[in-house]
Amino acid sequence: MRYFLVPTIVSVLILLGIWVWLGPVAFVTAILLTILEVTLSFDNAVVNARILMRMSEKWQQRFLTWGILIAVVGTRLILPILIVSVGVWASPWAVAQLAAFDPETYGHLLEEAKHGIYAFGASFLIMVSLKYFFNEGKETHWIHAIEAKLTKLGRIEAIEIGIALLTVLAFSFLVPAEQGVILAAGIVGIVLFIMMEGIASSFSQGVTAATASGLALFMYLNVLDSAFSLDSVVGAFALTTSIPIIVAGLGIGAWYVRSMTIYFVKKNTLDTLVYLEHGAHWAIFGLAVSMFAGLLFEVPEIITGGIGLAFVAAAYYSSLRFRKLQKQAV
Repeated sequence: MRYFLVPTIVSVLILLGIWVWLGPVAFVTAILLTILEVTLSFDNAVVNARILMRMSEKWQQRFLTWGILIAVVGTRLILPILIVSVGVWASPWAVAQLAAFDPETYGHLLEEAKHGIYAFGASFLIMVSLKYFFNEGKETHWIHAIEAKLTKLGRIEAIEIGIALLTVLAFSFLVPAEQGVILAAGIVGIVLFIMMEGIASSFSQGVTAATASGLALFMYLNVLDSAFSLDSVVGAFALTTSIPIIVAGLGIGAWYVRSMTIYFVKKNTLDTLVYLEHGAHWAIFGLAVSMFAGLLFEVPEIITGGIGLAFVAAAYYSSLRFRKLQKQAV
């Protein structure tokens, strides 16, 4: 439990501070936001663990230290301000002032910008899941009837890009009032994924290359975290418009998710629970579908988070069963 000791101590102190300064209602709201963040991003921890295994010890530590700062300040505070700034064609400083002094108006503007937010996040995440399932080198399958066929389709060059682009195009026609925004944000999400994948895989062996590769993977992990967190950031304003409570609650959740990632790496969880990574990618696919659906109608966070937890829990059970059968065979 040493991986969760510091996050737990700091989280208790932050939550106690919220209770003292903002009251019991704010305290409960912050806890709910923490649960929301962990629920929506648990599958992110599994996927991150596989990427983190390719990084050196130094970059793994940076992921947990520098990465937390980026996750809390950058992704949960600055990124939404920049998105609203672009959406309403106002300066980031003006939007930051709104966030600080008129959070209700800021929350309303963030809600209005959700089409671009969801299109970007859904496009990036669907690329993550499709890239995994269309990998023709993938030999282990959890839902064999589906995954084996997807692996064979992976022989078609860049099939995941074509599917993602067609999906974005289809949803843009379903929301004609926001068609340009959805197309632009969706294409940016897809292109960003392609760029980050290309950069991360372009380095060869060697000290300099290892450093560059670590940086590239570090950047990729933080972009992936941003895509996961967009849904929870928008959903947080349904609970409260208080920026300190939102940053505290989502920040604590993000820290626990990153701690889980380190735990999975150190304990070789993905090697002992063989289907967990499969379940996480199905959960990512479910989250992407939920965000695409969010362009058309309101999708409750409990459904979005429930889909992810259901896939991960089922994959965890299947992994335990597979391991038990292996031991019996020996």
